[in-house]
Amino acid sequence: MKVAVIGSGGREHTIAWTLAKNPDVEKIICIPGNGGTALMKKAKNYEPKNSSLESIVEIVEKEKILWAVIGPEDPLAKGLADMLSARGVSVIGPQKKAAHLEASKDFAKNFMKKYGVACPKSKSFVDIADAKSYVKTQGLPIVIKADGLAAGKGVVVAHDEKTALEAIDSFMADKSLGDAGNTLVIEDYLQGVEISVLAAVSLSEKTRLDGSSCILPFIPARDHKRLLDAAQGPNTGGMGAIAPVDDLSDADWQAFLDKILEPTLKGLIAENMDYRGFIFFGLMLTKDGPKLLEYNVRLGDPETQVVLPLMDSDFFALCQAIHDGSLQNFSLKWKKAYACAPVVVSGGYPGSYKTGYEIDLSEFSKHSDAGEVFFAGAELVDGKLRTSGGRVLCVSAFGESFDEARGKAYRGLETITFTDSFYRKDIGLPGAAEST
Repeated sequence: MKVAVIGSGGREHTIAWTLAKNPDVEKIICIPGNGGTALMKKAKNYEPKNSSLESIVEIVEKEKILWAVIGPEDPLAKGLADMLSARGVSVIGPQKKAAHLEASKDFAKNFMKKYGVACPKSKSFVDIADAKSYVKTQGLPIVIKADGLAAGKGVVVAHDEKTALEAIDSFMADKSLGDAGNTLVIEDYLQGVEISVLAAVSLSEKTRLDGSSCILPFIPARDHKRLLDAAQGPNTGGMGAIAPVDDLSDADWQAFLDKILEPTLKGLIAENMDYRGFIFFGLMLTKDGPKLLEYNVRLGDPETQVVLPLMDSDFFALCQAIHDGSLQNFSLKWKKAYACAPVVVSGGYPGSYKTGYEIDLSEFSKHSDAGEVFFAGAELVDGKLRTSGGRVLCVSAFGESFDEARGKAYRGLETITFTDSFYRKDIGLPGAAEST
């Protein structure tokens, strides 16, 4: 059986690596994939002719692929799942209507309010003057969010009025994010610490009719967004992740299920959405319990790189259960272990950086217990791995204790070298997690 994995990041490398464990998966077509997937025995990278969704569909049809897992948010928001499903492909990824939960923060906030999902108070604006007037009447800090997809650059936590007003001007007047800033969501600032919960979703016309619609949560994880140790420096796409987390109480987990997950499922059913894929709950643990900051309509990155290696159930079997509507009966099991995955980036990231440097894995390959390398910004050129992006790779390792997992990951990471490489040295340690 052939399975397509759409995307080119560390998340997609991890998905392909996990799928490859199933003996029925004979070939994984990565569109376009990266240097890591290029080295996999079961995988083949396939570069589309251009950036259009039609080019991806063309590859899927040419290769006679019957299953596809869509990694990134952009093709989901543009309707790739709809297009492939219409051609008879079993797609893991929500259709366009459901993908709007990530593509529009305004839509997501209205959805949360409508169905009683626990979340911070917010208000949306399309007029600059109205947005500024609102900020001046609210307490500080305050959170300014661009409505549309902005590659992680659309959120400003303003600790003073000047920063808030400048963010409004940048997004709405200067169009720094293009059309993504045409509408703004201004949100109350929450005090607490963030965690991520990934989950599988099975919701289709069939499951709505027979009452088997289901969201099955995974073990909680934590991303570390700041560039520097002790959660300092600019925000990034993620400098590392750990799973599970030890600071989520049983009471908070139950509150998440009752006040966030269940209302979300009820809302998805009520809105007649076709959602067969994964969802990401970005949570803030506050003194009043967990609050939902955002939905992502796919697996998180780099959370996937710690969560999937801890999964003790077959991932492709999970995908089948998602699609055929048997998810509520799926036995989802986890290794009794901890995982840690620090990320290595190109010097200068998240600003400007150079690429094309050779990645030396010769020392890493000598250590059998050093974890697994998942590549993101890397490509295979003339048989050699070279850097091609900001977040280059991570080393994911697990152990019976967090200290064991962390030790393995960092020992492995320290053996990998390329020019101008940089990584945080405190992923998972006390004080490393972002708290606001």
